[in-house]
Amino acid sequence: MFSASPRAASAYQRINVETSMHTIDQHQLVSLLYAGVLNSIATARGAMARGDVAGKCNGISRAVRILEEGLRTALDREAGGTLASNLDALYDYALRRLILANARNDDALLAEVAQLIEPLAQGWNEMKKAGTANAKAANDPAQTVMAEA
Repeated sequence: MFSASPRAASAYQRINVETSMHTIDQHQLVSLLYAGVLNSIATARGAMARGDVAGKCNGISRAVRILEEGLRTALDREAGGTLASNLDALYDYALRRLILANARNDDALLAEVAQLIEPLAQGWNEMKKAGTANAKAANDPAQTVMAEA
């Protein structure tokens, strides 16, 4: 009666992603962008190891787009000051390394970019956890008193 087509599945996935984007906060969005870059690099590395040129190019292209159109555009250069400038420079470096990795078919360059992005992703996620814990403590005076004792 009904058959699942790749086109329908793709449309559903696109709608699901668009709906999710409207319901998440900025912090979650940046977390997803970091995860997307890392997943794309992992996909490219796997494709490179298999000799899948198209898969490698797609993975690297996706990582480049996320860095350029997602993470770099999310930077608030006015409020972020030096930190935003440093992140912009790091993202620019990562972009250049990804392009070079693609041209040279160099897994070490992909690994280098992943090693640069992983600590940022982990730190970003830890920052959210710390903020959530502080908010809970501020909303529960009993925990604050117990923590001070």
